[in-house]
Amino acid sequence: MAGGLVSLPAMAERGGTGARRSGRVPLAAVMLGMGVLHFVVPASFEKIVPRWAGDSRRVVLASGVAELVCGALLVNRRTARAGGWLTAALMVAVFPANVQMLLDAGTEHQAYDMPADRFRLVAAARLPLQVPMIAWATRVARRS
Repeated sequence: MAGGLVSLPAMAERGGTGARRSGRVPLAAVMLGMGVLHFVVPASFEKIVPRWAGDSRRVVLASGVAELVCGALLVNRRTARAGGWLTAALMVAVFPANVQMLLDAGTEHQAYDMPADRFRLVAAARLPLQVPMIAWATRVARRS
């Protein structure tokens, strides 16, 4: 096409846009959404911050800012590679909160009001979900 534009059918033949193939935009939406939630409902996140991490409010706000930065980097094609790697690193960095959530099941520190067995199951299910999230972020980084 004139001016370097590619028609939608031609794009479909080649597998769509790079953003669609890598999942850059959906990952950006997840990170931006989670970052906003850290400021809208911080108490939900504060409950799972490991006690050794210090002031849970500061940790939650800092991780919220980090998620917003990741999301913003992922939105822009030029900075998506850095955003993907930073997102993967952030997922690794917040993993201790998911472990803490599991360790606190059935104790006075349990984050949410539900039967301990159910809470333990939910907390345990969250741990392996980090793996595909980290893989998604690294895939975006490599393909950007």
